[in-house]
Amino acid sequence: MTVLELKDLTKTFGKTVAAKDVSFKLEAGEVFGFIGPNGAGKSTTLRMIIGALTPDSGDILMDGQTVAGNRHYRQNIAYVPGDVNLWGNLTGEEVIRFFMKVRGYTDTAKKDHLIAQFRLDSKKKCRTYSKGNRQKVALICAFLSDARLLIFDEPTSGLDPLMERIFHEQLAAAKAEGRSILLSSHILSEVEKLADRIAIIREGRIIETGRLETLRHITRTEYVVKSGQNLAEMQKLPYVHDYEEADDGTHMRVDNDSVGDFLQAVARYQPHHLETLPPRLEDIFMRYYEDGRVSP
Repeated sequence: MTVLELKDLTKTFGKTVAAKDVSFKLEAGEVFGFIGPNGAGKSTTLRMIIGALTPDSGDILMDGQTVAGNRHYRQNIAYVPGDVNLWGNLTGEEVIRFFMKVRGYTDTAKKDHLIAQFRLDSKKKCRTYSKGNRQKVALICAFLSDARLLIFDEPTSGLDPLMERIFHEQLAAAKAEGRSILLSSHILSEVEKLADRIAIIREGRIIETGRLETLRHITRTEYVVKSGQNLAEMQKLPYVHDYEEADDGTHMRVDNDSVGDFLQAVARYQPHHLETLPPRLEDIFMRYYEDGRVSP
């Protein structure tokens, strides 16, 4: 079931095109990774989804219905920005309770559990909070909600590794409940770990969308080779890249359309160990940006 669908969303600011014909779908119970560098159009797209910006053209649909002119659709969305601002004179507890009252939530046991999980000192005034603690308040409010669509824009910004793990656990729990998650981040390892599908945005345009395993064809395969012979000549081959000698063997990346040629060439060195490493999301991402590829 499609929960959210974007159709050709476009947004400009003067002569600057922030988003151009952005289209993708988010299914129920799915984590959808939305990646790109700063200024690529991620936050602009998210702000159009939550109604903070009005698209110049295109459409946003929830459950197959356009959201244009319907403010009530926002009740099904919980949004956490990358830089959270809170009321300085309120405590973290007061902010969370205010959120609960506005949205009609009464599960105080879940509230207390989330506060404990994120190790938030909720009795302190928000003006004393670090960026990470402000982020914790927003994350607690999002996970406390019954929103069907959770939108996170750089959600782990300011969190330490332990709290990042707690976030990952809570996100997995939300997914298990059937909720949909739109995760925007420049931390590629995080998206690779959490997302079912990803979309890559470049200069305001979606340049690729799909499951990670189906996107591996666009990058190179890394090989680790061990041989009793010197492999240095291999790095001169046009399809071999990033040649590096390491303790665990010689690493090199090979263009996927030249794997056959590579295997023939490396066989001459009589390797006693040949290992392939699957492409990482970072490899896919960088290959697109280096090549300047844009989907038609």
